[in-house]
Amino acid sequence: MKQPKGESSAPKDRVSGDQSKVSKKALKLQRLKELLASKQAQKLHAEPRANDKASKITVRSAGQPKQLTAMQKEMQKKLSGARFRWINEAMYTETGAHTYAMVQADPEIFAEYHRGFAEQARRWPENPIDAIIAQLRERSRVVVADLGCGEARLAAELGTQHTVHSFDLIAHNEHVTACNIANVPLDAGSVDVAVFCLALMGTDFMQFIREANRILRVGGELKIAEVVSRVADVDAFVGALEEQGFRLDRRRASKMFIMLDLTKISKHPANLRAVPGLLKPCIYKRR
Repeated sequence: MKQPKGESSAPKDRVSGDQSKVSKKALKLQRLKELLASKQAQKLHAEPRANDKASKITVRSAGQPKQLTAMQKEMQKKLSGARFRWINEAMYTETGAHTYAMVQADPEIFAEYHRGFAEQARRWPENPIDAIIAQLRERSRVVVADLGCGEARLAAELGTQHTVHSFDLIAHNEHVTACNIANVPLDAGSVDVAVFCLALMGTDFMQFIREANRILRVGGELKIAEVVSRVADVDAFVGALEEQGFRLDRRRASKMFIMLDLTKISKHPANLRAVPGLLKPCIYKRR
């Protein structure tokens, strides 16, 4: 027999106290349901409409990646740092031709390297490219070859004042011509100033110096900026440069960098004398 609403289905011999308890529980349950329904209605009423421009709710689409946790960000940073160190070491311990072929096959290698390089440069107390830019700002119009230019700051900041040719392994932007800087597409004697700013990478870096000699006019200038710790013997390094047809005009050093200003006085010799150990590879410590 169907029971009246709110009554217990217990046998009729159940005491009236039990019936009272069951009725109270049913009443509480009903009130709880009504309260939940009321709160749900309030929530729906408070939610902004989909086209409400004032809404501050961001809905993540199915394809949008989840936000990384602090630990995931730190792990990603360490992996990027390890990748940068690997690429950096490869660039210093292989020939220019090998590195050029490597980054042409996978351009993202070069992009990763420059992201890591930029991160390192932000920690430096000074950047030698700033000093070179300041020097060239004081000059009347010249033709500049920026060899191993990276992001081509010389062209970006001095391009309206000077003619700047920028070369590197990958065309990072519209200023850059991609090539092995041991063989750049410029005529012999067509350049007034050649710049290597932290760019003498690779085991055959003296081939880069010889190419700078080729494209410079007699009386043209060679500017070199390098990490101090790379140069084991400054006199030996300068001597090797002088053997390639240059004369040292000025040498200055800071805690981190050494800068050399040289002038081309003659063509480089036909043969290159091998002098091992002139520049150490710049290898970043693993942390």
